[in-house]
Amino acid sequence: MHGRLGRAPPGTSENVLSVATRVKAVQEFQRKQLLERIEREGATVGADIPDEIEVQGEFIDLQTFVFEIKRRETVPQGERERVTQAKKNLRRERLQRKQRIEDEDISFEDGEAIARAIIGIDRALNALENLGPTDLEKESELQETQDKKRWTKFLKKALGHQDDSGVGVGRGR
Repeated sequence: MHGRLGRAPPGTSENVLSVATRVKAVQEFQRKQLLERIEREGATVGADIPDEIEVQGEFIDLQTFVFEIKRRETVPQGERERVTQAKKNLRRERLQRKQRIEDEDISFEDGEAIARAIIGIDRALNALENLGPTDLEKESELQETQDKKRWTKFLKKALGHQDDSGVGVGRGR
């Protein structure tokens, strides 16, 4: 029985049993725990973005990529397309890894490693999603137009010219 705990002396036949026990497939309740962990609302809080990760068969310096994109004030059009593609690939990779936890015969240790990778992917996705407006030029133009309208309305009101549009009628009542 002590061989199951991995405490058998080296070279004994019980050591083989110990190794076989450690690579035993994940139990169903453990699988559910892993899946719940990756879907938990605050799972990414305090999680690190992986330095490097294999996504769709290609190794990516994920942490460097995310930090380079986040440090820019604006993301140029060419980079936005690259970010969009990266997010698609990360989502696809996340789904494939989740399916591995759901369907494959893996050890609990492998399941934990996959779950940590998924949480890291989620952390990177959160950072990339929070880049702000995707079309900064259009957003800037819209803001400028709204500012001009407010300024014009203010001047008309201050100079005693009434606006016939009816906008703002009844304010302050």
